[in-house]
Amino acid sequence: MTDHEVEFFKENGWVLLPRLVGPGRVDGLRDRALGYLRTRSRERATLVDQAFGQSRDIAESDEAFHDLAFDAAMGRCATRLLHGVRGVRVQVTNLLIKEPGDDGHGATEFHQDFPWMPMDRSAMLTVWLALADVPAGMGSLRFYNGSHRHGVLGRSFTRDGDDQLTQHPWLKELELSPPLDLRAGDATVHHALTVHGAGANRGDTPRLSFTVTYFDADALYTGTPYKQTDGLGLQVNAPFDHPRFPVVSHA
Repeated sequence: MTDHEVEFFKENGWVLLPRLVGPGRVDGLRDRALGYLRTRSRERATLVDQAFGQSRDIAESDEAFHDLAFDAAMGRCATRLLHGVRGVRVQVTNLLIKEPGDDGHGATEFHQDFPWMPMDRSAMLTVWLALADVPAGMGSLRFYNGSHRHGVLGRSFTRDGDDQLTQHPWLKELELSPPLDLRAGDATVHHALTVHGAGANRGDTPRLSFTVTYFDADALYTGTPYKQTDGLGLQVNAPFDHPRFPVVSHA
């Protein structure tokens, strides 16, 4: 990762990292992803389900995705981008699919990732890796530049027509990132406070991606109800010292 990419992320809240994963490795990951996604639940009960399908916590059961998410180089990149943190933990891994066509998934409304989280600080980012070519028309992510500097703006995916742009029309005063054509192995990285979204998949094949979210290793647990952390016995106002949230990198 170059100094320019780090500065771009700091300024805009997102960055494109071309060729993050090499062709041979990403081909293998794509084949594995297709196998998992074929068996996923097809239920579309929530607004999230209508935007994309997913297979959560994939790194817990798949060695190849685990090796990528927990690669020390990935952890060092995340630590460098989250300026001022000593190290990072893995929060969640995910396989995502956005199906094309009239019966496919719709647009992913503009939102922030952080408002749902039970961490006491927002130093968090997500690496979004294209497992196959994702031309802009297939629904690659777009970002409101600098939106991460405006703090927590509230939850989305809670009510129809209540995304971040509806709640905060002034966001349209910010520059929207250009449509991105991603090749397999390219990745975008965005801060958990960056407002982002994606259009529907207008292509002929599914949009396939793998995501891993990293957060500040020194973050404290707030006790906010959250499905992933409920019942783990985490102590409020203490670090996330639990096998589910291992430290990947120390500065």
